[in-house]
Amino acid sequence: MSQYDLIIRGGMLVSAEAKTQSDLAISDGCVAACAPEIEGSATEEIDAHGLHIFPGVIDAHVHFNEPGRTEWEGFATGTAALAAGGASAYIEMPLNAHPPTIDAASFDLKLAAAQARSLVDFAFWGGLIPGNIEQMAELAERGVIGFKAFLSNSGIDDFPAVDDLTLYEGMERASQLGSIIAVHAENDQITKGLAQRAIAEGRTGIRDYLASRPAIAEWEAIARAILFAQETGCRLHIVHVSTGRGVALVAEARARGMDVTCETCPHYLVLTEEDVERLGAVAKCAPPVRTAAERETLWHLLMDGTLPIVASDHSPAPAEMKTNEDFFNVWGGISGCQTLLRLLLTEGWEQRDIPLTTIAAITSRNVAQRFGLAPAKGQLTVGAEADMALIDLHHSDVLHSSDLLYRHQHSPFVGRRLRGRVVRTLVRGRTVYHEGKIVSPPLGRLLRPTYNPATSPLATE
Repeated sequence: MSQYDLIIRGGMLVSAEAKTQSDLAISDGCVAACAPEIEGSATEEIDAHGLHIFPGVIDAHVHFNEPGRTEWEGFATGTAALAAGGASAYIEMPLNAHPPTIDAASFDLKLAAAQARSLVDFAFWGGLIPGNIEQMAELAERGVIGFKAFLSNSGIDDFPAVDDLTLYEGMERASQLGSIIAVHAENDQITKGLAQRAIAEGRTGIRDYLASRPAIAEWEAIARAILFAQETGCRLHIVHVSTGRGVALVAEARARGMDVTCETCPHYLVLTEEDVERLGAVAKCAPPVRTAAERETLWHLLMDGTLPIVASDHSPAPAEMKTNEDFFNVWGGISGCQTLLRLLLTEGWEQRDIPLTTIAAITSRNVAQRFGLAPAKGQLTVGAEADMALIDLHHSDVLHSSDLLYRHQHSPFVGRRLRGRVVRTLVRGRTVYHEGKIVSPPLGRLLRPTYNPATSPLATE
């Protein structure tokens, strides 16, 4: 009779392919067996009858701002919020840390901070900015998932937007390294020009800000990034797409054989321009939240598989940075990593009949496959790491600010009724979060992409 570290009995396993009532056995941090009734014993057993077991969420887009701006968030509070939301791993952006992750030294600083304080597993995006193309190889050697670039003002002085030459040559280098470029796609000339005009005319309200970042700024930037990627052979990912036409541009490029993907965020799937007017600064982001029609288009694209990934773009800031009568001067970032899964269960599964299997795909499997973390991550199959969230789908409640584990407990989703309760989150078979509490010391480890760009002969040049 087999002996395991842990057996989880009677849960409904939700994969990207199917739902199955099954037991799960875990040994040495990995799934060792999966069957309707597993024979054997274990050091620990968990009764999961009545619960759904999802692969742990892998949030592909968070800003935890450490080192340098830990007063905005930090790995300790950010990963506590992730675990409370059913996430077992995340990919952290190169800004708004100070220094940003643009060379080997800054990577090492961030790695030390994450290893000391991260409750769940992690990977890092490196940065692409003017002047650091020569540092891309050393970042790839250290294991970054890829390189993030802004095509418009990032709002952070030490992370400037790329000019077209830097983008083109950075894509050439990424292609040589076998890596991927992620872009914030908004046309800087359009957004900057419209903002400057509005401010000069004294138009600094919410609707003035929304009008300064029109959808065409997103479409043009996506099209330009796709053109450069096509010419350089670079793998491309468009972050936080806010419009259906933006997704369509990516889908058309994929149909031509290009290696390009995109993601959207819960705020584009849940909020509308009217919500931004009602909520104010807590709902400001870039690209901005769009119309109800755009929101519904994104849901349709998720349903049919055209839009493969949802990430939170968790971008927190202290309350004083979210308070200003001049809406252009309010910090543009939404706190949302703790509520990603529950918003999808509420707005997607409950209200729009999005299958649970689709939710598992867009929050876990597809992320792992796109960014080189599969087959270890993103699925609950024998041999995969035992990352999972046990969810009570019968439960719903209203989100209060006191429920949030962020350093600053504000979010545009406070006050919403949310479906599903995260009962337990496991990382490599160890319970990190259980019944409202963090129950584990930091155990996160660095995840390197399996395509390993460091093996490129150019990595040490």
